[in-house]
Amino acid sequence: MDRSFSKSTVSRRAKILEELELKGQVLVRELSKMFNISEVTIRNDLTHLEKQNMLIRARGGAIKIKYHMMGSDSSFSEKQKEFQKEKQLITKEAIKLIEDGDTIVLDSGTTTTEIAKNLEQFKNLTIITNALNIAIILSEYEGFNIFMPGGSLRKKSLSLVGVLADENFEKFYCDKLFLGADGFDTTHGLSTPNSEEAHLNQIMIKIAKKVIVVADSRKFERRRFAFIGPISDIDVVITDSGIKEDDKKRLEKSGVEVIVS
Repeated sequence: MDRSFSKSTVSRRAKILEELELKGQVLVRELSKMFNISEVTIRNDLTHLEKQNMLIRARGGAIKIKYHMMGSDSSFSEKQKEFQKEKQLITKEAIKLIEDGDTIVLDSGTTTTEIAKNLEQFKNLTIITNALNIAIILSEYEGFNIFMPGGSLRKKSLSLVGVLADENFEKFYCDKLFLGADGFDTTHGLSTPNSEEAHLNQIMIKIAKKVIVVADSRKFERRRFAFIGPISDIDVVITDSGIKEDDKKRLEKSGVEVIVS
């Protein structure tokens, strides 16, 4: 590949993202005039950036989507509004994997919060969580033993992280871990925007007999700042029908059970 062309392409795409951040949307015809290149090339740029989860294609151009930026970390309330139907379907499948008497870990996140809201059929569970909102929900159930590891509060995710959380989680053992992920690249692994959260997730994986990732299809094919672990750490993935066939096959080839809700 011509290095000058490659550099020019990267610079142009970076400028497109700058325009998007400034204006909230961009149009193909305007970008074509700005860079003095064909609309076909601009459309290719937008398609590439959409695949990187940096924008959403719209008629005649593209619009900004803040929570797709690589380093961003949306608030819990923002995430809760996204893909609500898909999360509910994923929750139904996740609950089928739980049995009375289990010790489970519920990672912080909106999908795991949905799981916490729908455990009324169980009489005897031991649940470990680092999420304040999940602990509050679980306190309404009788017969559940709830453990929180302590730590420093991350206000955006309502989760407890840090050295105290790490040390206390290492004292536990669980049958099943229900783990969310902000980034899920089937060639790379799981990732999240926060390095402390990633480290705690790694410990959760180590103490779990079975690791179950609950992630809507929007999480696939994107990487976040902090690496959690490779695909080999995962036993089961529960997702929605939006998962691409290539990703599903790659997971299954790696020995991961894929449940599509």
